[in-house]
Amino acid sequence: MTNSAAPHLLPVFARSDLGFERGEGCWLIATNGDRYLDFTSGVAVNALGHAHPALVKALQEQATKLWHMSNLFQSPDGEKLAARLCNESFADFVFFCNSGAEALEGVIKLVRHHHFSKGHPERYRIITFEGAFHGRTLATLAATGSAKYLEGFGPPMDGFDQVPHGDIEAVKKAIGPQTAGILIEPIQGEGGVRSATPAFLKALRQLCDEKGLLLAFDEVQTGMGRTGDLFAHRRTGVTPDVMSLAKALGGGFPIGAVLATADAAAGMGPGSHGSTFGGNPLAISAANAVLDVMLKPGFFDHVQKMSLLLKQKLASVIDRYPDIVSEVRGEGLLIGIKAVVPSGDLGAALRNEKLLTVGAGDNVVRFLPPLIVTEAEIEDSVGRLERACAAISSSQTKRAAS
Repeated sequence: MTNSAAPHLLPVFARSDLGFERGEGCWLIATNGDRYLDFTSGVAVNALGHAHPALVKALQEQATKLWHMSNLFQSPDGEKLAARLCNESFADFVFFCNSGAEALEGVIKLVRHHHFSKGHPERYRIITFEGAFHGRTLATLAATGSAKYLEGFGPPMDGFDQVPHGDIEAVKKAIGPQTAGILIEPIQGEGGVRSATPAFLKALRQLCDEKGLLLAFDEVQTGMGRTGDLFAHRRTGVTPDVMSLAKALGGGFPIGAVLATADAAAGMGPGSHGSTFGGNPLAISAANAVLDVMLKPGFFDHVQKMSLLLKQKLASVIDRYPDIVSEVRGEGLLIGIKAVVPSGDLGAALRNEKLLTVGAGDNVVRFLPPLIVTEAEIEDSVGRLERACAAISSSQTKRAAS
């Protein structure tokens, strides 16, 4: 990893030496012409792969008409997108922004303002979970609660109570007179592809109903088809009051969204929130094009079929290389492989085989292919994983012999 090729970019990313000039479907083409199978998807962003014709057409057409006009005016295409998202979800209202972190900021503000508008300004605290990742702003870092992300930025923002993941008794103990809501990812992506069980989510829903709390789902990574349905929570039978979306919503164009019921959004009137660029015409056109593709019959069936195939193939690799990889996690095409060796070593070996993956917590490597991935590309990826495992195993044998 090096930053030497980008001396004027703030060195907050451990960038690899790879650079890419274009993409085609599930493939990225490097500046030297090498082709890489992209199972990173911009960290679950490029759900329709690279240069998808529907997205290219939508952006090209919009670029000749209108880029920005301010949220002080009507947005017919934005209203269309909001209506489509509401029709496909529990929500009555949608707020558009630019990123996942901004969407989570909106969720946090909405949860707090809900209780303020009902005469309970003291209820502002939100329960979150160990292993979560909600963003890089000061508020979302505090909600995340990880010391490594918080270090050096002063006292964490007040208002978050973190409890062990999956521990319903700890949640009950954390609820007090100041509690406003509970925030959870249906599947922790950055945290190591750890799923919340349907039973746990149902217990959270029941607690929120009993205590008058809002249940908020962070679906920035799990939403927009990644788990085999448009939203991950639809596979659990649990409906939140508020939800964040981003990443795949624009298929690669920056856009985020907050979805909420009318009751949850009570009190959010003019001036209570805003975003200069949120819901700009280019982003809206991209997101509408993404929905056009995803809502076609058979799209999610394909994701589920590819998920099953990938899990089966990965399980066979674990059987052959138990000293390198030990477990397959996740749903849909949000798949984690728990490594026995350091996950960074496995990621590097995969990159040597021209397969791009992304790390996660708990020594996990994520496989996040575009949702349009083919059976042949799944087979190809597993072959590259096998070669990477063989290379690591051989290296271990040589070190042991020397």
